[in-house]
Amino acid sequence: MSAKPKIIVLDDDPTGSQTVHSCLLLMRWDVDTLRQGLQDSSPIFFVLTNTRSLTPESAASVTKEVCVNLKAAIKAEGIKDFLIVSRSDSTLRGHYPIETDVIAEQLGPFDAHFLVPAFFEGGRITRDSIHYLIVNGVPTPVDKTEFARDSVFAYQNSYLPKYVEEKTQGRIPAKSVERFLLPDIRNGTLERLIKLNNNQCGVVDGETQADLNAFARDIKDAASQGKRFLFRSAASILTALAALPEQSIPAENMAEYVRKGKPGAVIVGSHVKKTTQQLEKLLEQDGTTGVEVNVSQLLGDTNDASAKLKQEVIGRVRSVHDGGKTPVVYTSRQELTFEDIETRLDFGFKVSQLLMDVVQGLPNDIGFLISKGGITSNDVLSTGLDLTSARLLGQILAGCSMVITPSEHPLFPNLPVVLFPGNVGDEFALATVYQRLNKKSP
Repeated sequence: MSAKPKIIVLDDDPTGSQTVHSCLLLMRWDVDTLRQGLQDSSPIFFVLTNTRSLTPESAASVTKEVCVNLKAAIKAEGIKDFLIVSRSDSTLRGHYPIETDVIAEQLGPFDAHFLVPAFFEGGRITRDSIHYLIVNGVPTPVDKTEFARDSVFAYQNSYLPKYVEEKTQGRIPAKSVERFLLPDIRNGTLERLIKLNNNQCGVVDGETQADLNAFARDIKDAASQGKRFLFRSAASILTALAALPEQSIPAENMAEYVRKGKPGAVIVGSHVKKTTQQLEKLLEQDGTTGVEVNVSQLLGDTNDASAKLKQEVIGRVRSVHDGGKTPVVYTSRQELTFEDIETRLDFGFKVSQLLMDVVQGLPNDIGFLISKGGITSNDVLSTGLDLTSARLLGQILAGCSMVITPSEHPLFPNLPVVLFPGNVGDEFALATVYQRLNKKSP
């Protein structure tokens, strides 16, 4: 196996590229599109499956479809050396073990699959197999945060072996999980990795990027000796596996990509507490005007109500733009309750459809677009902008990717688009990104 295997990332929302740059994000997964990813000169590419927004059954079905096509594309390209990553949330929300089970079934056998949820730019670390979110400088076990109470992906354990047992409903008992602790990783894990087999589950600590860089080197050494590994991870292990140089244009200079220095547009779908705080700070910035979308009007939605709301929002957006300002379109902040998960996901789909209609109705001469929220960002790329692929430019802020649309795009050629996860950054982070794109120092 070569020193640089191709790293293929199935990303359950489009923010997993938040620590790398210069690679392709694919919004489609037909064989020809996947072959483009395999042929690309970057060591890593992403397939944006958006499965976090789907039901478990649909997530399994999409993952299987990607894997079947990937198998055909890998064969057609004659690729021998590759690593598969199921990239998901650094706060442990997502369809685990559904996605890794399907990948193992379609692309296995694997010797091991590793949970590596550390994401340092977002303040997520793993120590003694306990996953922490750093809140106001204090490491807090993730089961004590709002993310563990997510209405779709709730969980009770931040000790990863128990999390695995909980999510696999006892199929993988906690005591059978291999723990890769910080001292192990820092002393070298190659011998242990070589001994793993039969898709053994392992959980991996990480306090700094250097920890995962060391682990990734051992992973690649073991892979070069014929071991096959699968990852369920957040973004920081991808930095380690890809081992890219610095991005060409630093984050603070990314206004260079803004089209003709014009005002942009911001779409905010995420409604986690952190997003709401960031939205408030953004709306205090000179040059921004809020456009609130009252999504409760879509409850028991009739097509008429949806069409009327869409026209009203697009009209307000155009009016703000005509006044030389950046419209900030955001969904109403109150958390609505639903009788079951399917109803909630279905309502989320209606809201997203409305926001994507707004994206398609944006003025064609906007200078940039900021998309806030993982699922919202995926929909912006695949539906709002109708892209097959986009080139990742790099990070405009730690954990926030910026991509550029192709020059032949019919509505928005060469448009820089920021993919801003819902749960990343401090309260000023969204304002900082806006300032950077407006050539103002944060």
